[in-house]
Amino acid sequence: MQFQLITNPDTSKSLAYKIARVVYAETGAKSLRVVEALTSMIKNFSVASEHDMEQIISDSNVFEVLKTSSPYHERMFVAPTSCGFQMCLRVAVRMLHGMLPDCCYGATQFHHDNTIPKWATSRGYIADIDGLLFYL
Repeated sequence: MQFQLITNPDTSKSLAYKIARVVYAETGAKSLRVVEALTSMIKNFSVASEHDMEQIISDSNVFEVLKTSSPYHERMFVAPTSCGFQMCLRVAVRMLHGMLPDCCYGATQFHHDNTIPKWATSRGYIADIDGLLFYL
């Protein structure tokens, strides 16, 4: 008897896990509010730039946490059973299904409050949510 590997054609779960992993790493799942805000920002950036979310969450220029030099890089390896990660996953799934309102006031960029990237020096942020500053 020969077995055939059956693959799941639903790639949205894979994308949700990738988004949740990046959001968890950037926020540490400090609060539902910051998780929802960063997840909303991903969607806003996707719409504004016309890039798909897979490209955006893989871009180390957008998410510093993807670089091994980031102080938060280790969070990328969070256990999928972690309560904080599960919260990020639920929010990512809501966003992918169009059920997450814009929680960051239209922002398309962000950074941590302990760093100031060059692009942010001449701009004012529109929201400060649990240590993340959001910009249009």
